[in-house]
Amino acid sequence: MSVQDTVSEQEWQMRVDLAACYRIVAHYGWDDLIFTHISARVPGPEHHFLINPYGMMFEEVTASSLVKVDLHGNKVMESEYDINPAGFTIHSAVHEARDDAQCVMHLHTTAGIAVSVQEQGLLPYSQQSLFALSSLSYHDYEGVALNPDEKTRLVADLGATRFMILRNHGLLTCADSVADAFLAMFILQRSCEIQIQAQSTGVDLKLIPAPILAGIQAQAEQVTRSAGGMLAWPGILRKLDRECPDYKS
Repeated sequence: MSVQDTVSEQEWQMRVDLAACYRIVAHYGWDDLIFTHISARVPGPEHHFLINPYGMMFEEVTASSLVKVDLHGNKVMESEYDINPAGFTIHSAVHEARDDAQCVMHLHTTAGIAVSVQEQGLLPYSQQSLFALSSLSYHDYEGVALNPDEKTRLVADLGATRFMILRNHGLLTCADSVADAFLAMFILQRSCEIQIQAQSTGVDLKLIPAPILAGIQAQAEQVTRSAGGMLAWPGILRKLDRECPDYKS
Protein backbone atom coordinates (compact mmCIF):
# COMPACT_ATOMS: atom_id res chain seq x y z
CA MET A 1 0.00 0.00 0.00
CA SER A 2 1.36 3.44 -0.93
CA VAL A 3 1.97 6.22 1.57
CA GLN A 4 -0.75 8.26 -0.10
CA ASP A 5 -3.23 5.48 0.60
CA THR A 6 -2.36 5.37 4.30
CA VAL A 7 -2.50 9.07 5.23
CA SER A 8 -5.23 11.69 5.23
CA GLU A 9 -5.86 13.92 2.24
CA GLN A 10 -4.64 16.87 4.30
CA GLU A 11 -1.38 15.14 5.24
CA TRP A 12 -0.76 14.10 1.65
CA GLN A 13 -1.20 17.69 0.46
CA MET A 14 1.27 18.85 3.12
CA ARG A 15 3.71 16.16 1.96
CA VAL A 16 3.40 17.32 -1.65
CA ASP A 17 3.96 20.97 -0.70
CA LEU A 18 6.93 20.13 1.49
CA ALA A 19 8.53 17.93 -1.17
CA ALA A 20 8.02 20.80 -3.63
CA CYS A 21 9.80 23.13 -1.22
CA TYR A 22 12.82 20.83 -1.08
CA ARG A 23 12.95 20.68 -4.88
CA ILE A 24 12.70 24.45 -5.39
CA VAL A 25 15.44 25.01 -2.77
CA ALA A 26 17.64 22.62 -4.75
CA HIS A 27 16.73 24.48 -7.96
CA TYR A 28 18.03 27.75 -6.50
CA GLY A 29 21.20 26.07 -5.22
CA TRP A 30 20.41 26.80 -1.58
CA ASP A 31 20.88 23.23 -0.42
CA ASP A 32 23.98 22.11 1.48
CA LEU A 33 24.26 18.51 0.29
CA ILE A 34 22.09 16.71 2.89
CA PHE A 35 22.75 18.95 5.88
CA THR A 36 19.85 21.38 6.16
CA HIS A 37 16.19 20.86 6.79
CA ILE A 38 12.65 21.96 6.02
CA SER A 39 9.81 20.62 8.15
CA ALA A 40 6.04 20.87 8.13
CA ARG A 41 3.49 19.99 10.79
CA VAL A 42 1.04 17.24 9.98
CA PRO A 43 -2.55 18.48 10.30
CA GLY A 44 -4.08 17.20 13.53
CA PRO A 45 -3.67 17.49 17.32
CA GLU A 46 -0.61 15.22 17.70
CA HIS A 47 2.06 17.79 16.78
CA HIS A 48 3.71 15.31 14.46
CA PHE A 49 5.82 16.81 11.73
CA LEU A 50 7.47 15.81 8.46
CA ILE A 51 11.18 16.22 7.76
CA ASN A 52 13.68 15.09 5.14
CA PRO A 53 15.16 11.60 5.13
CA TYR A 54 18.77 11.91 6.33
CA GLY A 55 21.06 11.06 3.45
CA MET A 56 18.72 12.04 0.64
CA MET A 57 19.61 14.99 -1.58
CA PHE A 58 16.98 17.73 -1.75
CA GLU A 59 16.52 17.06 -5.46
CA GLU A 60 15.54 13.49 -4.59
CA VAL A 61 12.94 14.19 -1.89
CA THR A 62 9.41 13.03 -2.67
CA ALA A 63 6.11 13.29 -0.85
CA SER A 64 6.30 9.62 0.12
CA SER A 65 9.92 9.68 1.34
CA LEU A 66 9.40 12.35 4.01
CA VAL A 67 9.77 11.00 7.55
CA LYS A 68 7.00 11.59 10.10
CA VAL A 69 8.18 12.07 13.69
CA ASP A 70 6.82 13.24 17.03
CA LEU A 71 8.24 16.02 19.19
CA HIS A 72 10.60 13.52 20.82
CA GLY A 73 12.13 12.45 17.51
CA ASN A 74 10.40 9.08 17.38
CA LYS A 75 9.25 7.91 13.97
CA VAL A 76 5.47 7.53 14.06
CA MET A 77 5.21 5.95 10.62
CA GLU A 78 7.42 3.23 9.22
CA SER A 79 10.36 4.55 7.19
CA GLU A 80 13.67 3.08 6.09
CA TYR A 81 15.30 6.46 6.73
CA ASP A 82 16.53 8.20 9.87
CA ILE A 83 16.50 11.95 10.51
CA ASN A 84 19.30 14.43 11.17
CA PRO A 85 19.51 14.85 14.98
CA ALA A 86 20.63 18.49 14.72
CA GLY A 87 17.74 19.19 12.38
CA PHE A 88 15.34 17.59 14.85
CA THR A 89 16.57 19.80 17.70
CA ILE A 90 15.94 23.04 15.80
CA HIS A 91 12.67 22.08 14.16
CA SER A 92 11.06 20.36 17.12
CA ALA A 93 11.81 23.41 19.26
CA VAL A 94 9.99 25.76 16.89
CA HIS A 95 7.07 23.43 16.18
CA GLU A 96 6.50 22.87 19.89
CA ALA A 97 6.68 26.54 20.82
CA ARG A 98 4.84 28.16 17.92
CA ASP A 99 1.38 26.94 16.91
CA ASP A 100 1.58 29.20 13.87
CA ALA A 101 4.82 27.57 12.69
CA GLN A 102 3.29 25.03 10.34
CA CYS A 103 6.47 25.09 8.23
CA VAL A 104 10.04 25.75 9.39
CA MET A 105 12.91 26.26 6.93
CA HIS A 106 16.57 26.21 7.94
CA LEU A 107 19.32 26.71 5.34
CA HIS A 108 23.11 27.10 5.26
CA THR A 109 23.42 29.38 2.24
CA THR A 110 26.73 31.11 1.58
CA ALA A 111 25.18 34.58 1.57
CA GLY A 112 23.12 33.84 4.68
CA ILE A 113 26.13 32.67 6.66
CA ALA A 114 28.20 35.60 5.37
CA VAL A 115 25.64 38.04 6.79
CA SER A 116 25.27 36.00 9.99
CA VAL A 117 28.94 36.56 10.89
CA GLN A 118 28.66 40.33 10.54
CA GLU A 119 28.30 42.09 13.89
CA GLN A 120 25.48 44.32 12.58
CA GLY A 121 23.72 41.47 10.85
CA LEU A 122 21.24 42.31 8.12
CA LEU A 123 21.24 45.99 7.15
CA PRO A 124 18.54 48.01 5.35
CA TYR A 125 20.31 48.26 2.01
CA SER A 126 17.48 47.00 -0.19
CA GLN A 127 13.72 46.97 -0.46
CA GLN A 128 13.84 43.21 0.11
CA SER A 129 15.71 43.64 3.38
CA LEU A 130 12.93 45.81 4.80
CA PHE A 131 10.44 42.96 4.73
CA ALA A 132 12.85 40.72 6.64
CA LEU A 133 13.86 43.46 9.08
CA SER A 134 10.22 44.05 9.99
CA SER A 135 10.14 40.65 11.76
CA LEU A 136 13.76 39.56 12.34
CA SER A 137 15.50 37.93 15.30
CA TYR A 138 18.98 36.53 16.00
CA HIS A 139 20.28 33.47 17.85
CA ASP A 140 23.91 33.18 18.93
CA TYR A 141 25.94 30.17 17.84
CA GLU A 142 26.27 27.39 20.43
CA GLY A 143 27.91 24.72 18.29
CA VAL A 144 26.19 21.95 16.36
CA ALA A 145 22.56 21.93 17.51
CA LEU A 146 22.62 18.67 19.47
CA ASN A 147 22.02 20.03 22.99
CA PRO A 148 18.32 19.88 23.96
CA ASP A 149 18.89 22.75 26.38
CA GLU A 150 19.50 25.07 23.42
CA LYS A 151 15.87 24.70 22.38
CA THR A 152 14.68 26.99 25.18
CA ARG A 153 17.12 29.74 24.20
CA LEU A 154 16.38 29.39 20.49
CA VAL A 155 12.61 29.79 20.88
CA ALA A 156 13.11 32.67 23.34
CA ASP A 157 15.25 34.46 20.76
CA LEU A 158 12.78 33.65 17.97
CA GLY A 159 9.83 35.05 19.90
CA ALA A 160 7.00 35.86 17.50
CA THR A 161 9.23 36.71 14.54
CA ARG A 162 9.05 35.07 11.11
CA PHE A 163 12.72 35.54 10.12
CA MET A 164 15.77 34.47 12.12
CA ILE A 165 19.50 34.69 11.49
CA LEU A 166 21.43 31.99 13.30
CA ARG A 167 24.80 33.56 14.04
CA ASN A 168 27.75 31.85 12.29
CA HIS A 169 25.30 29.23 11.06
CA GLY A 170 22.56 30.19 8.62
CA LEU A 171 18.98 31.31 8.11
CA LEU A 172 15.60 30.24 9.45
CA THR A 173 12.04 31.18 8.55
CA CYS A 174 8.72 29.92 9.85
CA ALA A 175 5.13 30.53 8.78
CA ASP A 176 1.66 29.04 8.81
CA SER A 177 2.11 27.43 5.38
CA VAL A 178 4.89 26.03 3.22
CA ALA A 179 4.22 28.75 0.66
CA ASP A 180 4.64 31.55 3.19
CA ALA A 181 7.76 30.02 4.76
CA PHE A 182 9.33 29.72 1.31
CA LEU A 183 8.49 33.29 0.35
CA ALA A 184 9.99 34.48 3.63
CA MET A 185 13.18 32.53 2.93
CA PHE A 186 13.34 33.83 -0.63
CA ILE A 187 13.16 37.40 0.70
CA LEU A 188 15.71 36.80 3.46
CA GLN A 189 18.14 34.99 1.17
CA ARG A 190 17.85 37.64 -1.55
CA SER A 191 18.43 40.36 1.07
CA CYS A 192 21.64 38.63 2.17
CA GLU A 193 22.83 38.19 -1.42
CA ILE A 194 22.27 41.87 -2.16
CA GLN A 195 24.07 42.93 1.02
CA ILE A 196 27.15 40.83 0.31
CA GLN A 197 27.30 41.95 -3.31
CA ALA A 198 26.85 45.61 -2.38
CA GLN A 199 29.54 45.40 0.29
CA SER A 200 31.92 43.79 -2.18
CA THR A 201 31.97 46.97 -4.28
CA GLY A 202 34.02 48.74 -1.60
CA VAL A 203 32.13 52.02 -2.06
CA ASP A 204 30.06 53.90 0.52
CA LEU A 205 26.58 52.37 0.83
CA LYS A 206 23.34 54.20 1.53
CA LEU A 207 20.98 52.86 4.20
CA ILE A 208 17.21 53.12 3.78
CA PRO A 209 15.86 55.69 6.27
CA ALA A 210 14.29 54.37 9.48
CA PRO A 211 10.79 55.88 8.86
CA ILE A 212 10.46 53.80 5.70
CA LEU A 213 11.35 50.64 7.62
CA ALA A 214 8.73 51.49 10.23
CA GLY A 215 5.96 51.47 7.63
CA ILE A 216 6.98 48.37 5.71
CA GLN A 217 4.66 45.84 7.34
CA ALA A 218 1.51 47.61 6.13
CA GLN A 219 3.06 47.98 2.70
CA ALA A 220 3.84 44.25 2.61
CA GLU A 221 0.14 43.47 2.98
CA GLN A 222 -0.65 45.74 0.03
CA VAL A 223 2.06 44.32 -2.22
CA THR A 224 0.97 40.71 -1.66
CA ARG A 225 -2.77 41.54 -1.49
CA SER A 226 -2.72 39.71 1.85
CA ALA A 227 -2.19 36.45 -0.05
CA GLY A 228 1.42 36.06 1.04
CA GLY A 229 3.28 33.18 -0.49
CA MET A 230 0.24 31.85 -2.32
CA LEU A 231 0.73 34.49 -5.00
CA ALA A 232 3.91 32.78 -6.21
CA TRP A 233 3.44 29.21 -4.98
CA PRO A 234 1.11 27.97 -7.79
CA GLY A 235 3.67 29.13 -10.34
CA ILE A 236 6.43 27.31 -8.47
CA LEU A 237 4.37 24.11 -8.53
CA ARG A 238 3.77 24.50 -12.27
CA LYS A 239 7.52 24.89 -12.80
CA LEU A 240 8.19 21.72 -10.82
CA ASP A 241 5.43 19.87 -12.68
CA ARG A 242 7.26 20.67 -15.90
CA GLU A 243 10.78 19.92 -14.70
CA CYS A 244 10.57 17.22 -12.01
CA PRO A 245 7.00 15.96 -11.52
CA ASP A 246 8.20 12.98 -9.47
CA TYR A 247 8.26 15.19 -6.34
CA LYS A 248 4.58 14.32 -5.97
CA SER A 249 5.21 10.58 -5.87
